[in-house]
Amino acid sequence: MTNEKFIEQVSTLAKFLKTHCNDKHLDEAKKEIGIDLFYKGENLNFMVSTTLCKECEELFRYTHQRLLECSHEIKPSCRKCPHPCYERDRWKQMAKIMRYSGIKLGLIKIKNLLKF
Repeated sequence: MTNEKFIEQVSTLAKFLKTHCNDKHLDEAKKEIGIDLFYKGENLNFMVSTTLCKECEELFRYTHQRLLECSHEIKPSCRKCPHPCYERDRWKQMAKIMRYSGIKLGLIKIKNLLKF
């Protein structure tokens, strides 16, 4: 995958996890985290930062590591990948988060478009 695609993927994960965490983990303590992005040994001079609870931070770091280790030059969606790298439970957890956050962020986008 290209460096730009890698940055996009990690940024999307951060946004989706933050949306989920803010809505579902209201009572959990959250902290600001930042990850300087490196890909294939190259510093991308890009930092992804977000605010997450401990559980979501661990999941974010796990998914970031999976992206780093993805062996596909053209990355398929994880759902269609012939060589899944996620542990089954983590994959199911991320699928729920992606579905929830994707719908929520999509609805917010539509709502903002309809405002005059």
